[in-house]
Amino acid sequence: MISKRKFAKLAGATALATMMAAGAAMAADVTLRMHQFLPALANVPKNVLQPWADKIMAESGGRIEIQHFPSMQLGGKPPELIDQAIDGVADIVWTVAGYTPGRFPRAEVFELPFTMTDAGIMSEAYWKLAEETMMDVDFKDFKVLGLWVHGPGVIHSVDPIVNVSDLNGVKLRAPTRVTNMLMKNLGATPVGMPVPAIPEALSKGVVDATIIPWEVVGALKVAELVDNHTEFPGKALYTTAFIFAMNKEKYDSLPDDLKKVIDDNSGLEFSIFAGTQMQADDAGPRAFAVENGNNIIQLTPDQVAEWEAASASTTEQWIAETNAAGIDAEGLIARANELLEDAAK
Repeated sequence: MISKRKFAKLAGATALATMMAAGAAMAADVTLRMHQFLPALANVPKNVLQPWADKIMAESGGRIEIQHFPSMQLGGKPPELIDQAIDGVADIVWTVAGYTPGRFPRAEVFELPFTMTDAGIMSEAYWKLAEETMMDVDFKDFKVLGLWVHGPGVIHSVDPIVNVSDLNGVKLRAPTRVTNMLMKNLGATPVGMPVPAIPEALSKGVVDATIIPWEVVGALKVAELVDNHTEFPGKALYTTAFIFAMNKEKYDSLPDDLKKVIDDNSGLEFSIFAGTQMQADDAGPRAFAVENGNNIIQLTPDQVAEWEAASASTTEQWIAETNAAGIDAEGLIARANELLEDAAK
């Protein structure tokens, strides 16, 4: 696991890095466009992506300038982000692996229900499994900078959801192929859409519920649009796999010393930091919902057991589909679990 000292050093570098980068911006040898789907002040852009960019600019002595384009300002829709990185429309992107269903099948192993307990631990396992099985296959068309997951997934709904049967007929937004499969198998009617579309969909009744982590609830004002929030103590109902990627040709064009700046701030430790930070950022939006008088439903162990039993068919379905695609699904799950156990020690 990443040490507290390294975590604090990375997270606390933003202010100094911003000043150093600003002073050297005019001397930049390379300009990189970083594109992503959330507003600049949402937690991930504010606490993960921008600090990373500031650190790169500072440690390059101002030779690298990173221009941050939030909220899809370079055009396109969130599912197009990974191809924008491959095609050079953007130099760096942050995206959801599952926005392009079935394209990154091995990453889906971390989205299976009731697998995740801690985002930092799972992000470590995700990076290590990717090094073993994904970099030269699923991720071969771009330079991988970071791989992580968010904190425990929560159901946010107009009406209370306690039992699995409460999902029957509920129009629910889920983020990925695996989570849509899960929600359908549990009785909901999945409605696919990128996360920025959630507020309008809730306000217009297009959906009755959504599954997202607490950390993004504030930016989307979900706690002002619904009154009920269902939490799963222990293992999470689900999580989402993210990809932070760079155009391969752009990276290859950098001189070795600037490649080193990118590499020194990317990879395993950065992935652990990003996942840990996302889970830490759950606290603020959750506290707002509590203060707002919203109904926080914390399921009991017996209630969680009902959900876990009902979710088993989704894992079985995923195994069958993944095996059919020529990937050893059982082996992938076993190795992911080994890495999760090692990371938790």
